[in-house]
Amino acid sequence: MTPGGAVLRRTVAFTLLYGAALVVGRLDMVGGTVLGLMWPAAGVGTVWLLVQRHERSRWLDALMLAAAAFTVNLMTGASPWLSAAFTAANLGQSLVFLRVFARLCPDLWNAPGLGSFDRVRHLWGLLAASLAGALLGALVGSAALGTVTGQWSSLGGTVWMARNLVSIVMITALCLRLGRLRAPRPRDRPRPGRRAVRDALGRVPGRRIAELFLLLTVSVVAYAVTFRLMHDLPLAFLLVTVTVWAAVRFGTTFVTVHDFVLGTAAIVFTLYGTGPFALIADPTARVLVAQVFVGMVAVIGLALALNRDEREALARRLAAAEREASAQAETLSAIVESMHDGLAVIDAEGRFVMRNPAAHRMLDPTGPPDTVDAYDLSHPDGTPIGREQLPYMLALAGHEVRGMDVLVHGPGRAGNRMLSVSATRLPDERAAVVVFHDVTEERRHRDELAAFAGVVAHDLLNPLTTIDGWTQVLAGAGSQAAGDDGAAGVGECVTRIRQASSRMRELIQDLLAHTTARDAPIEPVPIDLGPITREVAAARGDHSAGQDDGRAPVFHIGELDAVRADRALLRQLLDNLIGNAVKYTAEGERPEITVTSAADRPGWVRVEVADRGIGIPPGQHEMIFERFHRAHPGGPHGGSGLGLAICKHIVERHGGAIGVEDNPGGGSRFHFTLPAADVPDPRIPRPPRSP
Repeated sequence: MTPGGAVLRRTVAFTLLYGAALVVGRLDMVGGTVLGLMWPAAGVGTVWLLVQRHERSRWLDALMLAAAAFTVNLMTGASPWLSAAFTAANLGQSLVFLRVFARLCPDLWNAPGLGSFDRVRHLWGLLAASLAGALLGALVGSAALGTVTGQWSSLGGTVWMARNLVSIVMITALCLRLGRLRAPRPRDRPRPGRRAVRDALGRVPGRRIAELFLLLTVSVVAYAVTFRLMHDLPLAFLLVTVTVWAAVRFGTTFVTVHDFVLGTAAIVFTLYGTGPFALIADPTARVLVAQVFVGMVAVIGLALALNRDEREALARRLAAAEREASAQAETLSAIVESMHDGLAVIDAEGRFVMRNPAAHRMLDPTGPPDTVDAYDLSHPDGTPIGREQLPYMLALAGHEVRGMDVLVHGPGRAGNRMLSVSATRLPDERAAVVVFHDVTEERRHRDELAAFAGVVAHDLLNPLTTIDGWTQVLAGAGSQAAGDDGAAGVGECVTRIRQASSRMRELIQDLLAHTTARDAPIEPVPIDLGPITREVAAARGDHSAGQDDGRAPVFHIGELDAVRADRALLRQLLDNLIGNAVKYTAEGERPEITVTSAADRPGWVRVEVADRGIGIPPGQHEMIFERFHRAHPGGPHGGSGLGLAICKHIVERHGGAIGVEDNPGGGSRFHFTLPAADVPDPRIPRPPRSP
């Protein structure tokens, strides 16, 4: 909002300007009719209310506009009734223009000032709003004129509308373009002074200035010849070439001013009886033809100039986008070239579309082949990888490939190289991005540590066996050498030694099982889950029954699906889960375990092992799968904390996932996924999970 004093001064200025425009329109009657050859008040009134649209005084402006229209019409000979009707027509057409313009050009309407009139759609919005306003004004004005004076005809109504339409379009377009020159600038960018203007003109090529003067000269000569020297010849259509020349070669603001000046000149010449339009005998037809000519010149010039501006702006944005894309491409290329990990793009035929230097070094520094098929690729255990199971083919099939170990025998290379491979399908392309990291030394070091740990754990079992044997001897000797009290003391010590030995044996066995579950080669085969689950359940039931505590577990084993898995690892997985379900049961309660399965997603089976045990404390449902984590430390239920970590390794090595949730009614419900029996190879990476 502008300060109140400035708004008031602007209202007064517009009132005087609008009154002058009304006087000019009322004084240029053609042939004694009430229709003037031009009606600048239509455009001035529209601009007035458009400029003041955001001010609090907008309704005062509308009232002042109506008062000025009524007063001038009354003073120039119109009757009170006609003055009131003409006032309603002028005010109504301006308000309708504003309503339609706000809907069609909201960016200009909501912008401060007059906005940026620089799009072809702005021109069409201006034309539509002007047509709507002029149509209303023509209907009201010509209907009132016909009612009061009887001077009404369809041609008169058409002339009224065309006259007001051209006035609104030309004057509003001129003000919108000139308003851009007066747009507020930031404080650090003052308006250019004379020196800045001279500097700007100095940067314009001389031939451009010469062309401008040539255009102005040709325009003056052409209009003078057409409307003055040879006005009896129908040469007005040739003047469109001048407008096209200006629109194609010069700025839109200049074109708008050029069209306004030349259009005004054509109207003035016709008003004073010269030019090709003045030869038309019928005054009403003369007004219509002159207005159509002026409107056509204005619309052609604006449409061409705005369209050229849009093309140039689009070309600038395109050039900027190309520069930005080029800079980003150079940055990306530098990043890819400097990566220590190998990166390649492989198409569906196995051809390398792109490889970075690291990929060359890892695959074959002497010159890698152009296709993946040239390499001898296998799983870490030496099993060959079929083409459909290659990482890039799995990615193209929609699978998620993350950290898949691939053993590479490259041509011309001595020895093997282990790569950790990840692959992602490119969107909308039959190609995949493959990233691989050389883990040869890392895997070798890990295998050495695992082998060392296995040997150490295995060797520790021998001393434990010796300790157990001598503990039995000690127990027997102690009971013979001492009395009842001494035997009790010796027996208690022996019991503690046996318990410590048992815990150490369990820890060593779990460490060996953990190493096997993580690193041992797997041999997946189709397995019926039902029989192997019943075998594990029977073994656990026999073990519990042997304790003679009346707590033999109860098993509910449903119809289980067939899966493809390593038999030994699957047995270990089921034994750990069922063993935990039996073990973690409240004192005095009888274990109750339910094992079920169902199809999870295409090619996968979901298995659930539910119990009625003591459950899992809140917040530990994910932590229990970490190594050495115990959900119930210090309680009566011992353990190494490796059992569930072993289960997780087994499931993940088969490409599945494992988790746990609370069982409704008490206890826990463990679930894991394994490939169905008809899956070709369970060592494939996991497909994306459904959301």
